Amino acid sequence: MSDIYIAILGGAFLTYITRIGGHLILSRFENIHPRVEAALNAVPAAVLTTLVAPAALTQGWPETVALIAAALAAMRLPLLGMVALGWAMIVTLRTLAG
Repeated sequence: MSDIYIAILGGAFLTYITRIGGHLILSRFENIHPRVEAALNAVPAAVLTTLVAPAALTQGWPETVALIAAALAAMRLPLLGMVALGWAMIVTLRTLAG
């Protein structure tokens, strides 16, 4: 088996273990403290920020403009509309930028 397959299977296994581990730990509690619940609710936004911020800061102006447009669209549009707008913006701006 090649190294790529081993890396993919290893990553999948570790992802599964961390997800099921979190579920097993939290399922032992009847009530979750409000602070813990608030912290867990903030995790998706924090992860999304760590994925998007480097692209906005290190890429060119088309990526930054498309990211700002998608963020503004996310306040009014459903998820699919926001993704479609962001995709269309990045394709158009990259084409115009050359």
